[in-house]
Amino acid sequence: MALLHRATLRPTKLDLLTAWLPDRQWFAGPKGVEVVSRGAYRFDDPAGEVGIETMLVAAADGPVHQVPLTYRASPLDGAEQWLVGTTEHSALGRRWVYDGCADPVYAAALAHAILTGGGQAEEYFEVDGRREVREPTMTIEVSETGSDNPPPVGALRRVVDGDSTLISTDTVELVVVRRPGAGADGTTGATLSGRWDGQPTSVPLAYARVR
Repeated sequence: MALLHRATLRPTKLDLLTAWLPDRQWFAGPKGVEVVSRGAYRFDDPAGEVGIETMLVAAADGPVHQVPLTYRASPLDGAEQWLVGTTEHSALGRRWVYDGCADPVYAAALAHAILTGGGQAEEYFEVDGRREVREPTMTIEVSETGSDNPPPVGALRRVVDGDSTLISTDTVELVVVRRPGAGADGTTGATLSGRWDGQPTSVPLAYARVR
């Protein structure tokens, strides 16, 4: 489960992405236009230290882009080129926001979701000691029933950014589709798919293959 805080962010996540996305080689939208959210889903960090959220955003009528984000209380060593920016969280203080494709916590969470069939984390707020569930803004599903004992991903060995981003770990190869719904990409493996408002049928979001 993902505990959310009723808080403000300065700058907002969408502000950060509006500035960061146009310099990505896989960005296909108009530049200089604010991006808007089309949907999002979260995974859980078992250690409770790193926020993990994948946002689907678009600029104007441009294509939808998928951006996994991780939120950290301190910088991630060796990940400077993957830093989206920093933001001030009214409840948690300064947060370092990274493209999750280079974050080992995201890689482990994505592999677990796909290989076990775990799916997305339930999101909730604590309100006067009660749990208030927030309805998801999109639906995700996996192509296989999953394994109860997938291999630990180990260390990140290589991240290759492109129209799809390859994340290679000790035991698993992951592929994150940057423009979901743009057409078949020829990738195979256990598949995480999703649909959102404006995308009524499920399209591939990510793949996992045990090495």
